[in-house]
Amino acid sequence: MKDLRDFTADELTGFVKSLGYPAYRAAQIREWLNRGAASFDEMLNIPKDMRLKLAEIAAVELPKAVSVQTAADGTVKVLWELRDGAMVESVLMKYKHGNSACLSTQAGCKMNCAFCASAVNGFARNLTAGEMLSQITGMERLTGRKTGRVVLMGIGEPLDNIDNVLRFLKQAASGDGLNIGARHISVSTCGLPGGIAKLAQSGIPVTLSVSLHAPDDETRSELMPVNGRYGVDAVLKAADEYFKVTSRRVSYEYILIDGVNDGEGSAKLLARKLRGKAAHVNLIAYNPIENKPYTPSRRVKSFQQTLEAEGVAVTVRRRLGRGIDAACGQLKFLKEATL
Repeated sequence: MKDLRDFTADELTGFVKSLGYPAYRAAQIREWLNRGAASFDEMLNIPKDMRLKLAEIAAVELPKAVSVQTAADGTVKVLWELRDGAMVESVLMKYKHGNSACLSTQAGCKMNCAFCASAVNGFARNLTAGEMLSQITGMERLTGRKTGRVVLMGIGEPLDNIDNVLRFLKQAASGDGLNIGARHISVSTCGLPGGIAKLAQSGIPVTLSVSLHAPDDETRSELMPVNGRYGVDAVLKAADEYFKVTSRRVSYEYILIDGVNDGEGSAKLLARKLRGKAAHVNLIAYNPIENKPYTPSRRVKSFQQTLEAEGVAVTVRRRLGRGIDAACGQLKFLKEATL
């Protein structure tokens, strides 16, 4: 059965016309989808006979919200059950500038980063563009809060699902879609040069966020197995090319883990590799995960000061959602609908 959320505006128009209905009905349906409609019955300006026909051959249902948790800081985490029973989490975060949605792009993850919970239960499949979009509209429907920014930093490696991610980005950013400006969308990657190049060539000016987490290959390979394929210098080169093509400054995510990647030497090496680049470092205090051997760094401030002294732009990310395991690295994939 076709999920109409997977359709672009032109595809939806073609689909509606193929059923013998006028093109303007597609625009009406798309407006309902953008508002979070979960059934054709909610589309009251669509003729009943058309709604009945569509229900026979197409779907607009949102994933099932298995659980909804709210932290004291206003962060909301939702566990979604997808059509095949797999479950992923997404988060809505509250900031002064508005609400940001952190979305999952895969059910599970292949990257197996040592500090992250997302790959603990393995990898099942890629999410479709419609399943990504429904995380936004579903959370808006549940909370009554409008999303102004999106970060693809939940479960999965976005650039390992590049075709569906590009389809999502086009729909999320378009004026007849969710109308979230591309410059308000960040795509996080552990560093897949081919995917970075494809994202650059897409013409969608999102922010590229590179999960670096170490400035040297030895440490990064310990934390991130993907570094065995694409080392630090290869990742930095791909990011430099992204800037050349898009003129968009690259953000480097850096989780600080006590005694692993938070020393003065790591800070100075990172500064040396980023100095002079259009780069911004986002320092993240490690969030504890069950059965992981790491602890949060005690040197966040000194690491930040070293980078600043070396002329590198740097901020420390606010720690939101820790009380409900919704912070960076804590989102989980479940293979079936059992808690």
